[in-house]
Amino acid sequence: MVEFRDLSTWSAMRIEFPNAAREDFHWAQARLCIGSAPDSDLVLAASQAASKHLCIEQDRRGWVLQVLPSADRIYVNARPVRERALLRAGDVVSIGDCRLLLCDDEDPALRAPHKVIGQEQCTVALRAVAGPLSGRVLPLRDSLELGSEGHNPLGLAQGEAVGLRIGWDDGRLLLEDICRSPRHPLRVNGVVVQKAALLPGDQIGVATHRFVLEAPGMEAEPEIVLDEQTTADLPETAAGPKGEVWWLIVTAAVLALGIALALLIRF
Repeated sequence: MVEFRDLSTWSAMRIEFPNAAREDFHWAQARLCIGSAPDSDLVLAASQAASKHLCIEQDRRGWVLQVLPSADRIYVNARPVRERALLRAGDVVSIGDCRLLLCDDEDPALRAPHKVIGQEQCTVALRAVAGPLSGRVLPLRDSLELGSEGHNPLGLAQGEAVGLRIGWDDGRLLLEDICRSPRHPLRVNGVVVQKAALLPGDQIGVATHRFVLEAPGMEAEPEIVLDEQTTADLPETAAGPKGEVWWLIVTAAVLALGIALALLIRF
């Protein structure tokens, strides 16, 4: 059984339709049903989708896509999905010849800058989750540039230049589009950006490439607070007052001393 969070904690979803003359679709409920049936939440053409094709639900893991029994397989970032898949903002869902780009409703360029706690920088890596570099992990030290003719080219079949740079600036991790291709703009969580401060878990996309930012050092460690009930249940609390423990120690020491004296007198 799927357990849903409170309505106030659900993240809103915006869907773009690349290369199609259709307005963006906004959704903020727990379940989104997509198909060609008129009662679907998002209605597609019958030539593209089955009457009940797929649904997207929000649970504690995030967005979960489920392919319904009457539908053919679909693709997420060009990879086939037969039953279920976890989604994140920035993914592209393909249904027939229709492409759905999932976007965060928050513009990353407008977020408050996030600084590393107590230091200028921390360990950061980009994990390629889709595209020609899929499966690779690219470490970032002071800076990392992708798309140039250097060690990390982002070649496209059409030969069009795309590129990005990520670097540290006063404890913040900043992303910049260094090519600004009109055909393949740089995106963070599906939103087009030219410059943006990054957060752990952001998905960076350009053309067919998808990278997830892994930076555990940028996340504050959770503060553990014990309530009164938890404190009362601790083993040392149940052992009794501190005075009783000290009396036990003193009594054991006296007994040990008495036994040692008795053995000494006897021999």
